Amino acid sequence: MPQSFRSPKTEVLASPIHGVGLFATRAIRRGEVVAVKGGHVFDRRALRASAGRHAVSYIQLGGGRYIGTLHLPDVPQNKMYLNHSCEPNVGIRGEITFVTLRNVRRGEELTYDWAMEEDEPERTKCLCGARRCRGVLTGRDWRLPALQRRYRGWFSAHVAERIARARRKR
Repeated sequence: MPQSFRSPKTEVLASPIHGVGLFATRAIRRGEVVAVKGGHVFDRRALRASAGRHAVSYIQLGGGRYIGTLHLPDVPQNKMYLNHSCEPNVGIRGEITFVTLRNVRRGEELTYDWAMEEDEPERTKCLCGARRCRGVLTGRDWRLPALQRRYRGWFSAHVAERIARARRKR
């Protein structure tokens, strides 16, 4: 059973963003690990073949790879329950480690911006309700200069490399 790590300082609770989310049960300092994604590594073909079976629990890695569960019964243990926010309090270190961007208060929902790890052309209506909400999320939001500045050092490794390659071409 592929499990993801969730900090003992967190709890899965009802969320106003996407129904269920990860919340701080105690204060969490800036830079603390709150989740590490676990699971099976698979390619785009396996993702398409699953027809949404693990769409609720995977994240994108570099090289056309993803990490998550392959079996629906494993989703509750595999899912990190980190919802999207356009004003996140969590960033990514490497590919699968999620750390706090700032001090987080007890009771606060832990969120990251999907722009930090996603590089797909899909579009999704944003439900985060943040002051800086973009309204619509695309898998290419990492290309926005304002987000590149805001999240510098907090993109997943594969997105950070895409940003670096784009800068070298200029």
